[in-house]
Amino acid sequence: MTTDPTDQFEEYRVLLSRQEAKRLRQSLLDPSAPVAAGPVGVSLGADGLHDGADDRRLITETLPLVTPFDRLISDLYTVMFDQHPYLRGLFPESMDFQRAHLERAFHYLIDHLDRPAEVTAFCARLGRDHRKLGVRPVHYEVFETALVEALRGRAGGWWRQDAEDAWKRMLRRAVAAMVQGAEAALAERPYWHATVTKHQLYRPDLAVLRVSPAEPFPYRAGQYVLLQSPLLTRAWRPFHMACAPRPDGDLEFHIRRTGPGGVSDALVNRTRVGDPLLLGPARGTTTLGEEDLKHDVMIAASGTGWAGAKALLQDVARRRLPGRNVQLFLGARTSDDLYDPAVVADLEHRHPWLRTVTVTGGAAEGDALAEAVARRTDWSRGLVFVIGPPALAAAVRRLRALGLPADRVRHDLVASSPAEPGG
Repeated sequence: MTTDPTDQFEEYRVLLSRQEAKRLRQSLLDPSAPVAAGPVGVSLGADGLHDGADDRRLITETLPLVTPFDRLISDLYTVMFDQHPYLRGLFPESMDFQRAHLERAFHYLIDHLDRPAEVTAFCARLGRDHRKLGVRPVHYEVFETALVEALRGRAGGWWRQDAEDAWKRMLRRAVAAMVQGAEAALAERPYWHATVTKHQLYRPDLAVLRVSPAEPFPYRAGQYVLLQSPLLTRAWRPFHMACAPRPDGDLEFHIRRTGPGGVSDALVNRTRVGDPLLLGPARGTTTLGEEDLKHDVMIAASGTGWAGAKALLQDVARRRLPGRNVQLFLGARTSDDLYDPAVVADLEHRHPWLRTVTVTGGAAEGDALAEAVARRTDWSRGLVFVIGPPALAAAVRRLRALGLPADRVRHDLVASSPAEPGG
């Protein structure tokens, strides 16, 4: 049965009105209480009486009743779109990446429930990013209702009310932080318009794009952005910029095709010079501050993580202090995957402070890179930047296990595809 678009709009208007009524009612009952525009208008401190570690235990011990996550999330979206068909228009045609992204978010929230500061920071970033998708606070209420119904459906008669309450508290904490993050970024643009000015196909599965933003685009070397192609509206994927800020304002991206039909496929095989793109705000922590240049720097990158490494090396070259060294560790499955060797060799030739180590093989995206870094006798006195796909999380864990303090290793591990994470 087809739903009349007018009916869908009216439903949306009613939901917005109901949400505002709840916020008004709470402000009248307690004018001094801070209100989060999340589900049922809970205040940001309303869950402070509950122990995050206890909620984590409740959720973890009942996970077998509702997992695997892919089925729970599929049920959740089925419920949400059945009850509110207009919401389908906020999502891309393919939901694969969205499902994988939500699964990672659930894992993160559950694992960090006993660390509220980290959850708040993580969700505030999500809230800022969700602005460009047109997400409103009322949508979180709809999401909670769908999640609860999916949890009950998965567990059946074995479901427990205390576990449901723990899921709700977890979600409401996350939503409160997301709403705060979005509201704090009201003055920040959700996206920029840009045009492809160069498209160079390095090989059938890898292209280098030069992009010219219509207006100045602020970022720092080592950061990444979410890109959207008009070929796949509402589908945003993260890619590192392969350059430090340039006088002409142009950006460079290295795109590896990770599968058919996705954003990376569209950018590699179906994008041409003159095509438009949308750029989300710059994100990421793999950047160099002035204090950081007092340390030796080690950069571990795999695949198109080389893009972020290249940007950092350009930044070091411009701001370098005497007596400091940089070592680059490049990981690849095979030597053929090292797609930019001439640029690497040229950087090393022009800058005597740079040394490069190549690590190849099946484990190059994890422990092998960490071991290569650890073999340096002075690695513990420097900063280590880990850039590339999520598989490099193994390198981060290994470095920390070897004794590298958490504040000495920085990483932004991004996936452009749920099936095959990569740059």
